Amino acid sequence: MDDAYARIRRIITLLEREYPHPDTALSYRTPFQLLVATILSAQCTDARVNQITPGLFKKYPRVEDFARLSQKTLEQEIRSTGFYRNKAKYIVGAARSIVRDFKGKVPDTMEALRTLPGVARKTANIVLSSAFKKAEGIAVDTHVRRLAGRLGLSACDDPNKIECDLMKIVPREKWISFNYLLVAHGRKICQAKKPLHEQCVVKAYCPFYQDIRRQ
Repeated sequence: MDDAYARIRRIITLLEREYPHPDTALSYRTPFQLLVATILSAQCTDARVNQITPGLFKKYPRVEDFARLSQKTLEQEIRSTGFYRNKAKYIVGAARSIVRDFKGKVPDTMEALRTLPGVARKTANIVLSSAFKKAEGIAVDTHVRRLAGRLGLSACDDPNKIECDLMKIVPREKWISFNYLLVAHGRKICQAKKPLHEQCVVKAYCPFYQDIRRQ
């Protein structure tokens, strides 16, 4: 386990040098806006979400505005993000729950956030880390899932199990930034289909790269 701790610290150090300002790529001003943007980002690029949300938030600036929307109305606003019916249902439901149960303020605990429609651990972790600077876990999205496997940080495929594995070895003070470091590296270098091995700053610690070299 000592070797695992030393290895993950080295990986984090190298990634921090490469990406010195890790943060979510989603544009937002309030915790609720981040919650909406995160729900919209499922199976959609952050760039596409950022094209839609400025107009959406200008039209509906408050959580109460979203709570009053019909699902059908919101569906038309977010149609281009894909899976818009479920996303609209979750966003309207979350807004109504926040108004009804939390006096119009997005809750700042994992337990409370997960009572909101459409909010699982990944979404809750992103809202907690970016909007509230709270480290209650590590968000596991498609990039983190892929890189955790390639870097040998987890042998699991289930996001919750991957998160548990990461929480055991990643220092808690790095939980907030760790997701964003892996996301940045996954987008720029460790892409799903064509990873840029020669440009990778952590290839010396990557079993996936070592396997490729042996082939």
